[in-house]
Amino acid sequence: MKRISYSQLTLWQNCPKQWKLKYIDKLVEFRPSIHLLFGSAMHTVLQEYLTTMYTQTAKAADALPLENRLQEEMIKEFMSSKEKHERVPCTKEELQEFFQDGIDILNFFVKRRGDYFSKKGWQLKGIEVPINIKLSESVRFIGFLDVVMYHEPTNTYKIIDIKTSTMGWNKWMKADKTKTSQLLLYKRFLAEQWKVSVEQIDVEYFIVKRRLYEKADFPQKRVQKFAPANGSVSMNRASNGLAEFIAKSFTDDGQFITEQPATPSKKACKWWEFSKTEHCIEGV
Repeated sequence: MKRISYSQLTLWQNCPKQWKLKYIDKLVEFRPSIHLLFGSAMHTVLQEYLTTMYTQTAKAADALPLENRLQEEMIKEFMSSKEKHERVPCTKEELQEFFQDGIDILNFFVKRRGDYFSKKGWQLKGIEVPINIKLSESVRFIGFLDVVMYHEPTNTYKIIDIKTSTMGWNKWMKADKTKTSQLLLYKRFLAEQWKVSVEQIDVEYFIVKRRLYEKADFPQKRVQKFAPANGSVSMNRASNGLAEFIAKSFTDDGQFITEQPATPSKKACKWWEFSKTEHCIEGV
């Protein structure tokens, strides 16, 4: 039984050959970075805040030592990367820079928390909710939902995905289906797993921004909310993309389909380490 994730799907959609080199040929090593380290630490601290807020009180959540927790998590992630991968993910200067950015984000969030999360009618249903769905006799989809909320007055749920970003999402990023389809698939799978209607589930990206524009004539926020279109048309498009990936990448008995074409583009090839090498001569 093959296990696939959303990151596999997006890599294949950007370039099937890149997916082959990484997941079939195993040529791509995991490379820790300050961005991954920071993202993981921020996820943990924000999830702890929300857990305290909804299981205790907002006042108790506000009293958490968030700065200390962020520092602890970033150091933990740094040491873990160093031990697991025998390389440091960043310099000490980068660690300090991102830590300060994290403090700025957390200070803004605590001050404006009411703009984003309310206890009036809302319950926290889960943090890191596992998704494990059988797609075929040989393929399963595995994933985790950052936050799942339940609104009792309307009997609806909301899946919230936390993203860390340098400057937030612009209109092109919001229009990028390889980004927005993630929550559409999660919506479908959560409905199936929890046996509720897809109409009862809303989705939202909770994007925290490390940087603000230095010269801006408008108020700036460290947090950006974005709800992608998630009606039947958008969901069917996301499901069809997943079905195409499975049909073109796995045989009926779960074996890899090794013939995968390269689809060169600036987006796919810009940071691809094997572009224009013996492994992938088609790179842009």
